[in-house]
Amino acid sequence: MRSERHMRHIGGTRRVLVASAALLGTGLLLTGCDSADFPIDGSASGAGVPAQSGRAVSPLDNPDGTKPGLAAITSAADKAKARTLIEKVATKGRGPKTGYERDKFGYAWMDSAPGGIPFAHNGCDSRNDLLKRDGEQVRFRSGSDCVVTSLTLHDPYTGKTIEWTKSRATTIQIDHVMPLSYDWQMGAAHWTKGKREDIANDPLNLIPVDGPTNGSKSDSGPAAWLPPSKGIRCSYAVRFAQVSQKYDLPVTAADKQAMLAQCGG
Repeated sequence: MRSERHMRHIGGTRRVLVASAALLGTGLLLTGCDSADFPIDGSASGAGVPAQSGRAVSPLDNPDGTKPGLAAITSAADKAKARTLIEKVATKGRGPKTGYERDKFGYAWMDSAPGGIPFAHNGCDSRNDLLKRDGEQVRFRSGSDCVVTSLTLHDPYTGKTIEWTKSRATTIQIDHVMPLSYDWQMGAAHWTKGKREDIANDPLNLIPVDGPTNGSKSDSGPAAWLPPSKGIRCSYAVRFAQVSQKYDLPVTAADKQAMLAQCGG
């Protein structure tokens, strides 16, 4: 009898464990997407896959920044092209930040940059131009074809899909790929105000991204900050190099080395 009771106890224990596991599994299915902190791409758990909208274009095929998004560079041939482009970037030490003010690059976000950059003087400010360029399901203020009130953004930096509305404006920020303070320290302090206004509003240097992620970047170069999504980092390095070359701005040696490393160099 003792043996029979013992076997019944074991069988009951097993049934409880199976039932508990089933309930736990159900709980995860119901709540996991909202409450579990699954790692996004760029975390320690792995490389992940960057968000792609189907509209995003590789920077190698978008040298003026007028096409949407920032598609990943994945093939060996394209990574070789990327390294060739980055190799052409000049280097020098980072100068002092003395005298830097955001207003010295013009007010944000102007439509009157003087240097013939794309989208300028089209009757719409550069922030809204970029939201229209990269957003999907874009809606405008009544009576306007400029002021964006809502959109869906596939953020290349984090891999997130962001449902944005103007009432929560800071959830999307416009990143200066080559930060304005960085530009100042690498030579823009000696430019005319017009040239500074150009780089501050040039679509080649501007990408709508997740706001908090952009805030974490501050004025860092690629040696100190890269997008969390590892799959997009070569494209980011290429875009940084494209801005550098267009405006004859060097980068630090450490930043150039970091840029090459993202593309297998």
